[in-house]
Amino acid sequence: MTDVLLLAGTRKGLFIGRRRDTGPWELEGPLFNAQAVSAVAIDNRGPAPRLLVGGDSSHWGPSVFTSDDLGATWREPATPAVRFPQDTGASLERIWQLQPAGPEAPDVVYAGTEPAALFRSTDRGDSFKLVRPLWEHPTRSAWVPGGGGEGLHTVITDPADPAAVTVAVSTAGVFRTRDGGARWEPSNHGVSAVFLPDPHPEFGQCVHKIARDAGAPGRLYLQNHWGVYRSDDAGAEWTDIGAGLPSDFGFAVAAHPHRPDTAYVFPLNADSDRVPAQHRCRVFRTEDAGAHWEPLSRGLPPGDHYGTVLRDALCTDDADPAGIYFGNRNGELYASHDDGDSWQQLAAHLPDVLCVRAAVLSRTGPAVGVGQ
Repeated sequence: MTDVLLLAGTRKGLFIGRRRDTGPWELEGPLFNAQAVSAVAIDNRGPAPRLLVGGDSSHWGPSVFTSDDLGATWREPATPAVRFPQDTGASLERIWQLQPAGPEAPDVVYAGTEPAALFRSTDRGDSFKLVRPLWEHPTRSAWVPGGGGEGLHTVITDPADPAAVTVAVSTAGVFRTRDGGARWEPSNHGVSAVFLPDPHPEFGQCVHKIARDAGAPGRLYLQNHWGVYRSDDAGAEWTDIGAGLPSDFGFAVAAHPHRPDTAYVFPLNADSDRVPAQHRCRVFRTEDAGAHWEPLSRGLPPGDHYGTVLRDALCTDDADPAGIYFGNRNGELYASHDDGDSWQQLAAHLPDVLCVRAAVLSRTGPAVGVGQ
């Protein structure tokens, strides 16, 4: 018997959804009322699940909160968990990402921030330390903020190698380390930057999100500012797989937790018209690593629709069949319990949905893995 837990961070607080077995969804919130919650995570690696929230109070500023009782109570460190050292001359504007590593690195949690930086925790998110080699990367002076700011918004770890980490920055592109963060290299070959004089620079791409394939750790999917890509060598080379989509502009991409070659995107019309492609609320799925795409819309609104799905507002849980979830800037929250074949609306009229994460929680103990 299992429960499913869903975290939805919004412009005005956190909402928590719960489902017992095949019963109805229950939604509570808002927690962290009036705070923008731009990052959430569910860490299932310990004896009890840990929830992590990156909140942003208009008065107190951004902070990381943790809960070890599924959201009944929350803790905030006495001193900020994420803060820039004084000598950097920087101050934290937003926490874009909270990402537990896999079983290869117990207790490690990464935080991505604005200004773009990577922080690493070795105590499951109670405290973080700046990864200086990336902060001091020689290309950094040429990084330019995207439309939403200069954020490090994606962290991908390698289940076979705790020293291998891939990050994405808007708008600096993809960077990889294979030595635990001591050295970083741009990894954008094949990803286009149509908005730059040189459309194929070493760095400077506006990468929106990356997801890792379930079958091959070296296979990644990337949603760019124009372009959907796949890499089969952990990001060294990228191939365009956007053919067959109504638009290859969008923010979100997620991979199935168990089925190889299966990924999901939510296309938008254009960078100048950021609404669902053709004004239809549809998730698109590939089951052959991007060779073909199919629209998934059964149970979604059938008429004109204008709900934009942001980069962290599409996710899967770790069930099989998988639960697929997304929220949008209309304040709607949707779930599928069958790999995306059918959908139900969980909520409407919420504040803008910024991020979603979900995981299966066994009543005899946490499921293996981390909610994606």
